[in-house]
Amino acid sequence: MNKRQYAYKVIRTRIVDGTYSPGQRIIINQIAKEVGSSHIPVREAIHQLESDQLIEFKPNVGAIVRGIDNELYMETMHVLALLEGHATALSAPHITSNGIKTLENINNEMKEMLENYELEKLGTLNREFHFQIYSYCPNNLLKKNIQETWNRLDIVRQAGFTFYPKRTPQSIEEHYTLIKLLKDHADSSEIEEYARKHKLITLEAFKERN
Repeated sequence: MNKRQYAYKVIRTRIVDGTYSPGQRIIINQIAKEVGSSHIPVREAIHQLESDQLIEFKPNVGAIVRGIDNELYMETMHVLALLEGHATALSAPHITSNGIKTLENINNEMKEMLENYELEKLGTLNREFHFQIYSYCPNNLLKKNIQETWNRLDIVRQAGFTFYPKRTPQSIEEHYTLIKLLKDHADSSEIEEYARKHKLITLEAFKERN
């Protein structure tokens, strides 16, 4: 990992985990000292983060952590629906019987967490459910793009953008339907369409909430 990559990783991690909050200025001198580099690798890392839509430049201020508004959230969800639909279809032929069983166990646990109203654990399990599917996807670049998009949504959640739990029961039932499609070796186009629809319904729930 070169110094630009290291600086990128340091800044990005702090944005995603909430150490750097929306609107906070990124001090290039400080980051350069921390990673042991000149300003140039840090500036390059910041430009990359700007392309990732995690940082923006403001006149007379410099680089700041980008706040996530409703519009960007919805755009990100729409992109994720397209990526996840295709990744699910590509994964389908490779999922093993043990993989299906793991999906069933995760979704059953989600149902239990919902009944106990443990909403924070639900979010973690939901992510685990979908990434269990993508672990069988042969396209590594696609998986990487999905991971980065989910990380961007994590920043939204740090900023307080969350869904009401009324969406969750429906989402869990949709998971069971998706599991059945995978188990029954449904046509890849049907799987892709359903997986995409699953994400877009969540997007519609967000729109109705606002």
